[in-house]
Formats: sequence, C-alpha cells, structure tokens
Amino acid sequence: MQQATIKELVTFEDFEKLDIRVGTITTVSDVSKSKKLMKLTVDFGDHTRSILAGIKQERENPQEIEGKQALFVVNLPEQKMAGEISQGMLFDIGYADGLTPCLAVPETPMPNGSRAG
Repeated sequence: MQQATIKELVTFEDFEKLDIRVGTITTVSDVSKSKKLMKLTVDFGDHTRSILAGIKQERENPQEIEGKQALFVVNLPEQKMAGEISQGMLFDIGYADGLTPCLAVPETPMPNGSRAG
C-alpha cells in the first residue's frame, strides 16, 4: 500500500466538533436505486438511525455486519441519496487507501451511544 500524506493540521476544537458514537447495526438492506449503497439501521441506545453506506460492492455479503457494533459520525446534516435519507456516516477503515474496507469497532462491547474521542 502506498502511504498517503498526512492531511493538514486541525485544531483540537475542530476535532471536538465531530460526534463519533458506537452503534449496533441491526439491519442491512438493499437500496434498489444504487449500485453501491446499502441502508443500515443502527441502534444508538436512545434512538435508531438510517445510515447509508457504500458497502454493496465491497462485501460479498453485506448482511454479515448485522449485529456488529461500529463507529459512526452522527452530527452530519441528513443527506438524500438514491431516494433514501442518510442520518450519519459509517466510520470505516481502508476505503480511502483503495483497500477492502473493514469496520472501525470497539475492542470490547460498549453501550450503544458511547462517544469516541
């Protein structure tokens, strides 16, 4: 893998603006109008969200991540894609480097809604 250069520095205050939380992926369903997107229903403890993730072509069986905890950015504006609303972003590892992505997961089970950072 070719190592990417480090992005420009951000302030700690900029970093603190991101709200990254643990959630459990309860369902993974197809987004029929997209070749890339799958719809994740994610439990954050006090609420659930629909989050679209471009994992359809990255995984032989996207449903294999059902029941797993992962990290999600939850304070992004809602975005409409392929006729569906996404209420956050899956935080995964590898995609930006052209690798087969994997989930960013807590080392041990954590309560849904736990914050990273």
